[in-house]
Amino acid sequence: MKLYSTKCPKCLVLEAKLKLKNLDFDLVTDIDEVVKIGKEHNITSAPILEVEGNFYDFTAAIKYLK
Repeated sequence: MKLYSTKCPKCLVLEAKLKLKNLDFDLVTDIDEVVKIGKEHNITSAPILEVEGNFYDFTAAIKYLK
């Protein structure tokens, strides 16, 4: 699991939710990498959550975690 983050407020919310659920994840904060992944998967804003090859924007990631 990877969290692509710019450390924006939504990024920090998603990071906190992952930690609350005790999920292991790699944090990627390299802006160029975040933008590249976003373009490749048609996601226009951070954060982006990658789980087993699937990519989720903030709203979809929150739903996935529930």
